[in-house]
Amino acid sequence: MRVLYFGTYERNYPRNAQVISCLREAGVEVVERHASVWEGRRDNWTVRWSAALRLTLAEAKLWWPRRAAFDAVIVGYPGHFDVPRARRLAGKRPLIFNPLVSLYDTLVSDRGRFRRGSFAARVLAVVDRRALRLPDLVVADTDANGDFLAGLADLPRSRVQTCLVGAEERLFHSGWRPEEPFRALFVGKLIPLHGLDVILEAARLAPELQVRVIGSGQLDELMKEKPSNVEWRDWIEYEQLPDEYWSAGCALGIFSSSEKAARVIPNKAFQALACGTPLITGDTRGVRELLVDGESALLVPPGDPAALAAGLRRLAADPGLARRLGAGGREAYEQQASEEVLGARWRTLIAELL
Repeated sequence: MRVLYFGTYERNYPRNAQVISCLREAGVEVVERHASVWEGRRDNWTVRWSAALRLTLAEAKLWWPRRAAFDAVIVGYPGHFDVPRARRLAGKRPLIFNPLVSLYDTLVSDRGRFRRGSFAARVLAVVDRRALRLPDLVVADTDANGDFLAGLADLPRSRVQTCLVGAEERLFHSGWRPEEPFRALFVGKLIPLHGLDVILEAARLAPELQVRVIGSGQLDELMKEKPSNVEWRDWIEYEQLPDEYWSAGCALGIFSSSEKAARVIPNKAFQALACGTPLITGDTRGVRELLVDGESALLVPPGDPAALAAGLRRLAADPGLARRLGAGGREAYEQQASEEVLGARWRTLIAELL
């Protein structure tokens, strides 16, 4: 089986790197046809004319035909604008879209870059719908997100399947050895989805605990008034992240009470689970597809700083609980989100189309 991974997808984004790695480990030959747009930029969803120009030039580059034999085409994330070209390229061969997000949901509902009802918002809704309807199959990251994407494009639910995100096991693997004193770790872009305001308020409520935040983005301004027990590093190399997870007392997931936050399981959660690091995150429908409260993670009500502070204190005071959660989270990862499991899942989805 030979698959063409196609588009302006962000090559080093975990979802893309992990899917390609999983497919290859499952014995699928993957060839890439890629035009760079997003690489080397920390906030890829910042709306600028330069980004639009880069995307236009990249789409023009992808337009020119290049001979290659393949059985199916996968459009990687973010590839909404690539799907029409990929449809022509695939012809009668299966086309699969790995969108991860809706552009409208991300830029209008979640990040507020465009006003609801504005011309830009309407355009994004049209782009979403077309990109989701043209492929033979859309692969979502959770069942909850699959339901959302199917409803967004008025698709039969059978045309939207689920494959969890997972983690790149060349980097993220068992090795948790927490340092003293206890320190909670948050890794990710500082965007509304993650509930940064909830994390900072929880830190204020538990001033005796240390919190390390690694990342930057739309909400950098919030960090200027962070409490003294919060350390902020706006950037580290991706290859250094496993060391951060292995030495942390626990890892923090997402805590926003938004509709989008309720549907997703973020990269950081899978990375922590793969490392055997105890995870505390919002108790949502999406998370419940993978994790069980008190067994494989500590789940707290979304948008509730007091509950998060209480959860952090509980983990800091009970090393035995932390060890059990770390081991339970690692087991859940191995059973449902390892590269071996996800590679078999992706291969099966493609084979069924063929």
